[in-house]
Amino acid sequence: MNQNIEKLYHISGKEERLILGLMSGTSVDGLDLALCRFSGSGLHTNIALQAFQTIPYENGFREEIRSVFSKRSVDLEKVCVLNAWVAQEHARLVNRCLQEWQINAAQVDLLASHGQTIYHAPKLLHPQDQFGNATLQIGDGDHLAVGTGIITISDFRQKHIAAGGEGAPLAVFGDYLIFSSDTEDRIMLNIGGIANFTYLPSNRNAAEVFCSDTGAGNTMMDAYIQQHFPGHHFDENANIARQGNIHQGLLHELKQHTFFALEFPKTIGPELFNLLYLNSAMSRAGIDHLSHADTMATLNRFSADMIVDALRRCMRKKAYVVYVSGGGMHNPLLMQHMQDQLPGIIFRNTSELHIHPDAKEAVLFAVLANETVCGGQTQMGSLQNGIPHVSMGKISFPS
Repeated sequence: MNQNIEKLYHISGKEERLILGLMSGTSVDGLDLALCRFSGSGLHTNIALQAFQTIPYENGFREEIRSVFSKRSVDLEKVCVLNAWVAQEHARLVNRCLQEWQINAAQVDLLASHGQTIYHAPKLLHPQDQFGNATLQIGDGDHLAVGTGIITISDFRQKHIAAGGEGAPLAVFGDYLIFSSDTEDRIMLNIGGIANFTYLPSNRNAAEVFCSDTGAGNTMMDAYIQQHFPGHHFDENANIARQGNIHQGLLHELKQHTFFALEFPKTIGPELFNLLYLNSAMSRAGIDHLSHADTMATLNRFSADMIVDALRRCMRKKAYVVYVSGGGMHNPLLMQHMQDQLPGIIFRNTSELHIHPDAKEAVLFAVLANETVCGGQTQMGSLQNGIPHVSMGKISFPS
């Protein structure tokens, strides 16, 4: 038996596994690293978050990614060289973090890497009938494995698409396995660049579980701040938005896209919800000029309204608890807008379920890696609820 396969076989049979999950989202603000200790798999998964850190990206790294991020036309050579370079940089950050945690790489069984999405193209976004759903993440797993010395599981989204899905959201797999409850109806709401939620009924019936994007989370607000306030990456504490007034005409036009009328599940990305989308809505609303504060106030309410609209569409009773994670949970105005419109709903965050809310997405990719090696037996649903029953992730060996 090949020694790498033998080592993987040994890992799959261990009572406990140490898996480091990596996540770099559409905000391109930094790398989340979540070190998790696992036992079991499927609905018997037990997980403990051992350590978590977000390492902010340097401006040069961020700008290189943005040079190819969410753009239909880019320099193909740049994409080619960034695929390796991003992984090498992520490997450097992994090694730095493990050193700070005083953990030897040999102690880590698996590395689970989401990579860096540079383009997400569900069928609804492109008019090319001969092609289906597609998505592209860079940051090659082989480079990560060689750069860290750790077996790496990566490129999770491709199997989802190959099996008939849209490649996103993938949160449903981890949400169902580690956050399902026999006593509480839950909605796991993640507000990153794009907002998504997972619906978890208390009967744990996988056929009723689904996950969907709702539309823009932070992506348009962040892009606006970065364009007009150099040196700032987001509207901290909604300080700018809170100084403004919501422009009802612009808010109305922002909501006029067929995406919002589509049935769940559905996915989207910054390829649609970007500053061009904002400019088009302003033009349709007849707006020649709007203050930064009023624009931000309106974008904030737009994100909140579309999240609320999505949640209302799947809530059949009022006893749900919404567990929030992602950068949007730190935006007090966004959270207030949602709470005001859903007065009967309890909002909490995932720290009450023993997972740091900022670490949740990195943790979920660690869960997927655990399933790749040790699980794969839990039936998650069908294409009818957008959840193909597949084991995801490509395996890269360090030697």
